[in-house]
Amino acid sequence: MSSETLNAPSSEPKPIRRLNETLINKIAAGEIIHRPASALKELIENSLDAGSTSIRITVKDGGMKLLQIQDNGCGIRKTDLPILAERFTTSKLSTFSDLARITTYGFRGEALASISHVAHLSVVTKTKLDSCAWRATYSDGALVDQKTGKASEPRPCAGNDGTTITIEDLFYNTPTRLSAFRSISEEYSRILDVITKYAIHNPTVSFACRKGGAASPDISTPSASDTPTTIRLLYGHSIAKELIHHQLSSSKKQRNDDDMDEDEEEEDPESWMAECYFTNANYQAKKMVFLLFINHRLVESARMKRALESVYTGILPKGSSPFVYLSLQIDPRSVDVNVHPTKREVHFLNEETITERIANAMQEQLAKQNHSRTFEYQTLLTGGIMDNDTTLNKKRTRKERDESGDEDKEEGPSTSHAESKKKVYSHHKVRTSLRDRTLDSMFPVTNQSQKPEASSSASAEITPPLNTLSKQRDVKESECFLTSVKNLRQQVAKGKHRQLSEILENHTFIGIVDIHRCLSLIQYSTKLYLVNHDSLAEELFYQLGLRQFGDLSRIKLDPPPSLKELIEIAVAADDSTESSRLSKPQIVDRITKILMDRREMLADYFSLTISENGLVTSLPLLLRDYVPNLDNLPSFLMRLGPQVDWTSETECFETFLRELAYFYIPTPTPTEDEKDQYKAEKWQIQHIMFPAMRRYLVPPKSLLDRDVVQVADLPDLYKVFERC
Repeated sequence: MSSETLNAPSSEPKPIRRLNETLINKIAAGEIIHRPASALKELIENSLDAGSTSIRITVKDGGMKLLQIQDNGCGIRKTDLPILAERFTTSKLSTFSDLARITTYGFRGEALASISHVAHLSVVTKTKLDSCAWRATYSDGALVDQKTGKASEPRPCAGNDGTTITIEDLFYNTPTRLSAFRSISEEYSRILDVITKYAIHNPTVSFACRKGGAASPDISTPSASDTPTTIRLLYGHSIAKELIHHQLSSSKKQRNDDDMDEDEEEEDPESWMAECYFTNANYQAKKMVFLLFINHRLVESARMKRALESVYTGILPKGSSPFVYLSLQIDPRSVDVNVHPTKREVHFLNEETITERIANAMQEQLAKQNHSRTFEYQTLLTGGIMDNDTTLNKKRTRKERDESGDEDKEEGPSTSHAESKKKVYSHHKVRTSLRDRTLDSMFPVTNQSQKPEASSSASAEITPPLNTLSKQRDVKESECFLTSVKNLRQQVAKGKHRQLSEILENHTFIGIVDIHRCLSLIQYSTKLYLVNHDSLAEELFYQLGLRQFGDLSRIKLDPPPSLKELIEIAVAADDSTESSRLSKPQIVDRITKILMDRREMLADYFSLTISENGLVTSLPLLLRDYVPNLDNLPSFLMRLGPQVDWTSETECFETFLRELAYFYIPTPTPTEDEKDQYKAEKWQIQHIMFPAMRRYLVPPKSLLDRDVVQVADLPDLYKVFERC
C-alpha cells in the first residue's frame, strides 16, 4: 500500500468517544504542573492559605527526585483525606459567585490532583484537635496503600501540627516531559526564585530551603521580619540600601475629584492600594528584577513590567535595569483570577490607569531623590612614573642642542638602544606602583600632621598608613573540629569566583567616590571598577569571623555597658517593634534572656563576653587595627535575638557571623569639625579594609553580579577619543 493511500482522508467520519477519566486527568495535570517550581508554587500557596508561619522545603535533584514542603498551618481533617487529591475538591469555593470575592490563593482544587497523576504523592497532617498525625498516599487522585498500590485508609503516625507533603519521582510516567528538562541546577534555581519571591511578600513567615543531605539551607529567612530586611537577606545589601518605599491608592484621586467619604470608598469596587519598593538611580543590574503580587498572588504582567521599566529609561545607562517589588491590592470584584490554568495571570479593571498612576508616582519619587552619579577623575590614571631630575636635565639639554642645530655623535648608541626596546602604547599602560596618585591626593589636605582619630572609644589602636599591609598580623585559621564550621568553610571555598578573586588580589585602590553610598574605585589592569565596599566588607568580615571561629581576639569595653540598657535603646528606636504583639519592655526582656542564657557559648565561640550581672565586657575583634562603629552596638545586640536561628547549630553559627559582619560594616559618624568629617572611616577603609580584602577575601559570584561594576576600560576609551 502506498503512502498516498495511507495519508488519504477517510470518507467516513470517525466516531466521537468519551475519553477515559484517567487520561483526562493526566492531560489536565500537564496544564497545571509544568516543572518542579510550578508544583512548589501551588504547595506554598496552600501552606499560606493554612495560616502557616514556618515553611521548610527539601529538594533533591532539582525537585525531580524529591520535593517536600513542611508547614505549621492548621492541617487537614482526617475525614477530608480520602478526597484530598481528587479534582475540583476545595475548601475555598462553594458557588461560582464566590469567585468574585475570592481572597485565598487556591480555589479550583486541581494542584494536588494533578501532582498525584504525574508523581508519587504522600501527605502527613495533624490538626490541633487530633491526638496523632495521619499519613495518606495517593496515586491518580485516589487514596492507596504505599506498598501494594491498592485502596487504603489513612494511617496514624507521629507528627507535629501542620502538614508535610512529599512529592517523589516527578513525571516518572511522562518520559517526554522528563526528557525536556535541561539540567538539575536550572530547576533548582527556579525553585529558589519562587521561594525568594514569596518570602519577600510574606516577611512574617519563616522560609527555609535546602538540598537533601545538605548541612545548611540555601535560603533561610526569620519570622516576624519586615520587607526591607528580607530583601537585604535575599538580594543583598547593595539593593536594600538603595530602596525607595512608596505607597499610593485610588482614594487620593477619589477624594480630590469626587469628595467621597471613607464609607463610600470602601464600597467602591474599583478601589485599589499599592505598595512599592524600587531602587534609585544608584543601583543598576543587567536584568530587571520585577516582583508583582496582586491580592497577594504572585503573577506576571508583561505590560506593567514594560511600563515600570520605561520609568528608568532616562535615569539608568542603556542596558541597565532596576529592582521593583510591587504589591497591588484590588477589590476582588474587579479582579478575574480564573483566566490561566496555573493562575499565573489575572485580569482586572482599569489596568492601564492603575499602571500609569504607579509609574508616575515612581517617577516623582525618583526625581525627589535627586541622586546623580558623579565620579571624580585623575589625569595620571595610566600610571606613568614621573622622571627624576637627571633624566629631565638630559632631555632639556638634548632639546636645547636640537634647537641650536648641533649634533652629538654620542647620542647614536642611546637612540638605537631606545628604538630596540619594545614600544608600549599609552592605552596599554597600567599602574605599576602603589605610590601613584589616588583620588585623595587631588584634594588639598589640612593638618597633615594630625592623626585620624578613631570613631569609637574601644581599646583598638590604629597604626600609621605606611606599609599597613606588611605590618598586619596574619589572620590564621583556627583549628576547629565542629562539622558545622567545617561545612561553612567548605561552602566559602566552593563559592570562590576565579575572575573576581584575581581582580581583588591584584587591584590598585583609587579612592572613595561617595562615603554615604559606599562607593569606591579600584583599578585592575587597564580596567576601572566601581565597587560597593560595604557589600565586600560584609562578606570579608563574615569570612574572617568564620576563619577565626573559637579563637577570636577581643575588644575590651571600659567601662562595660549594661546589656539590657543597650537593647532598650535599640528597641526604642526601632519602629518595626510597634507592630509586634509584645510590648517593648517584653521584647527587651526576651532578647536579654536569650543572650544571657547563651553567654557561655558566646564567650567561647565568638569572644562576646557578658558578665553574670549583665554587663558587656568585651566584643569580638575580627581584624587588627580595624575598629567597628560602637554607635551601632545597641542595634547589633538587639538583632541577635530575632535574626539568629538559635535552634540549629549550623544556622546559629552562620546567622550570628552574618550579623557580626553587618555590625562591622564601616558606617561613618559625622564629627563636630566638618573638615575632619569621616576622616577616620575613610582611612580605615583605604589602609586596613581594602588590603585585608586583597589578602583574605574569597569572593563569591554574587558580588560580581551586583557590587563590582566595570565603569571604564582604557583601550575602549582611546577608541572613543580617536573618533572625536
